Amino acid sequence: MKMYRVEDKFCCTVQEMYQLQQRLDTVLQVDDNENSAEGYHIISLYFDDLEDTCLKTAIDGCRSRRKYRIRIYNNSLACIKLEIKEKQDNRIFKLSKYISPEEMNSLICGQCIPSSFSMDDPAFLFNLAIQTQVLRPKVIVAYERKAYIYGPGNVRITFDRNVRTSSQTSNFGMQNLSYTPVRGQDSVLEIKYDEFMPKFILQLLELNSLQQTAYSKYCLCRANLLL
Repeated sequence: MKMYRVEDKFCCTVQEMYQLQQRLDTVLQVDDNENSAEGYHIISLYFDDLEDTCLKTAIDGCRSRRKYRIRIYNNSLACIKLEIKEKQDNRIFKLSKYISPEEMNSLICGQCIPSSFSMDDPAFLFNLAIQTQVLRPKVIVAYERKAYIYGPGNVRITFDRNVRTSSQTSNFGMQNLSYTPVRGQDSVLEIKYDEFMPKFILQLLELNSLQQTAYSKYCLCRANLLL
């Protein structure tokens, strides 16, 4: 049975972001990926089919939709994640597994990689989409993230900023990619949790003062490449 998590997003300015981070620094644990006081660097390669189904369902605000991506951290291929993210209204479910650089390159070239025959295996679902929907790389999305975690409720709070994009999908994972800044919000606050959100965290965040958004980095970066 799939266990969906709640995901809410809010727009915030850089000033608001730092104010909220100062509050959270005293009570929450930071993410393991953090390699500086500013957080860590994420680079994701997003895939879509010939009909751009993932893009269109996100733009149209369809209640049920899916994203396919490969993700690396801090410009390193030491940790490569293959991910499929499903969304049902404001609830998300993610399938994730580690893959090798060789497997990453195979997927970028439209080739299948070793997998089980389980619908819980993201590699199997990637292979299936490659074979039946001509799934291919579409855009690279890069940004900086500061993340906090809290055990009860499996809470994860992230601040994303400096979103950039690149069309050099065949060079994903290389150090010398050329990026274009993406127009949009200064920073985006994302809140994820399972069954409940502790009240003291809500009080710290003061969400009533922030504007909720359906912000999609994938959609913004795809649109930016058309400008």
